[in-house]
Amino acid sequence: MISDKILAVIPARYGSTRFEGKPLADIAGKSMIQRVYEQVQKSHIDKIIVATDDTRIFEHVQSWNGNATMTNPEHPSGTDRCAEVAFQYPEFDFILNIQGDEPLIHPETINQLIQTLKNPKCEIATAYTHFEDTETLFSVSEAKIVTDKQGKILYFSRSVIPYQRNIKDNELWLSKYEYKKHLGIYGFRRQVLLEIANIPPSPLEQSESLEQLRWLENGYQIYGFYTPHDAFGVDTPADIERILEKLDI
Repeated sequence: MISDKILAVIPARYGSTRFEGKPLADIAGKSMIQRVYEQVQKSHIDKIIVATDDTRIFEHVQSWNGNATMTNPEHPSGTDRCAEVAFQYPEFDFILNIQGDEPLIHPETINQLIQTLKNPKCEIATAYTHFEDTETLFSVSEAKIVTDKQGKILYFSRSVIPYQRNIKDNELWLSKYEYKKHLGIYGFRRQVLLEIANIPPSPLEQSESLEQLRWLENGYQIYGFYTPHDAFGVDTPADIERILEKLDI
């Protein structure tokens, strides 16, 4: 029997080649992980857990009465960390994976994620917005998606898809198609999350370095929804300034 209880998991690693200790970075008097947590609290979820591999993050979250749990430091991805938490909480049928480095995550995006996941055909849900400039569109750092008319995702790629065969000027591509920019937020049915955590990397995933291709390649039904709220992730210390500008602080 499917319950309506929603568990939001925020994976938070201490180690990072570009920004060590990133979850604890100060953003106008609050840590980044606390700002993410407080944004998630504004959405329609039942419980939030920070899943970390480091006691410093664990103790910090507890210091402001947040929920945190220690997880295996050997996990290769945030998805695996979420699966470990999901295994511990069988009373939750829907598990959300919220990025721990997006302190401006919009609560409405989370609510839309939940609604999409409740579609009986949907096993995994995620979000996208539209590209607005050519430079970002052609960046291999930004994943693109194509969907069918019902929102079912057909493919993810670092390449620009669809390709405009008859348009030679790249600057014109955005005028011909509403290109979808993937946002790294996911919702899973609990059993699906536990299953995909045990599937080895697939050829498509290894080719593009996108783990969601493993799920598609193994036949899981992934649905996407449009949100006007773009994601603003923190990858380096310099990105903190961009967040402060968005916060108008």
